[in-house]
Amino acid sequence: MTESKNMTRRRLLQVLGIGSGAAATLTAASSKLGNEDLRMTMLDALGDMFQNHFKRMDKNEVQETLARMERKYAAQYQKDIKVSANGALPNTRYGYALNLSKCKGYRACVQACVAENNQSRDSEIQYIRVVELPHGTYNLEHGNHYYEGEVPKPDHTYFPIQCQQCDNPPCVQACPVEATWQEPDGIVVIDYDWCIGCRYCQAACPYWARKFNWNEPQIPVEEINPETHYLSNRPRPKGVMEKCTFCLHRVRQQRMPACQEACPTGARIFGNLLDPQSEIRQVLAHKNVFRLKEDLNTEPKFWYFTD
Repeated sequence: MTESKNMTRRRLLQVLGIGSGAAATLTAASSKLGNEDLRMTMLDALGDMFQNHFKRMDKNEVQETLARMERKYAAQYQKDIKVSANGALPNTRYGYALNLSKCKGYRACVQACVAENNQSRDSEIQYIRVVELPHGTYNLEHGNHYYEGEVPKPDHTYFPIQCQQCDNPPCVQACPVEATWQEPDGIVVIDYDWCIGCRYCQAACPYWARKFNWNEPQIPVEEINPETHYLSNRPRPKGVMEKCTFCLHRVRQQRMPACQEACPTGARIFGNLLDPQSEIRQVLAHKNVFRLKEDLNTEPKFWYFTD
């Protein structure tokens, strides 16, 4: 890959000899260059520099941003990656229920989540944590988060934890730049381009759900999921927070999250809480359910139950 196709914002300003200035000035400077590829790269870098917060973009700005991202990802990964921005479906509020009696600790959900959501392989970022506990014990702080060997082990229970998609999310309240918020369908999301990496949200989350990209994410090209969403599984840069989004890019197309689809025992139940006929509503109506750390008043939309 040539330097021109891998130009950073800082390098762009150095080339132009401009420490800071308006977008119009830089755009005019870029038009003087004869190399069309370089000009487009510079214009895309300008777009990155002056990109607005996702919630403040109009429809045209969103489409321009998505096109710019697709060009950037194509140059970076040499692969056609589509970025969508589908909004929340009407009359929809997503929730999750997990049957602990059926979870056997296989971690198929973890593997499916990593593959679906373009999580960095080298840094081993994982949105789902499965904790191994002796039967009758539910102290997650002292469970085995890194168990090995064949599962299920005799006299042990397996307890998956991920983002609880709280209705009163402390992570959102902690963010100083409003880079994270709750969507109309209840999913808490992050604008990765607006995140400053302060990690306040990570400190505020009581469920270990927020992950920080310490290194430049590494994903083998052949393993990249090319179907992405701006607020979900598009490739993330170094130095920002990320988290489970209930596979927003899938569920807004009326598909199930990758973890639910991959579970070999049927322990995971996902659906629309506003639909009285949905399976999750039946679980909430007829099972003895509980939520993690309810005393914190975070109002999780993730329930646990047993047979």
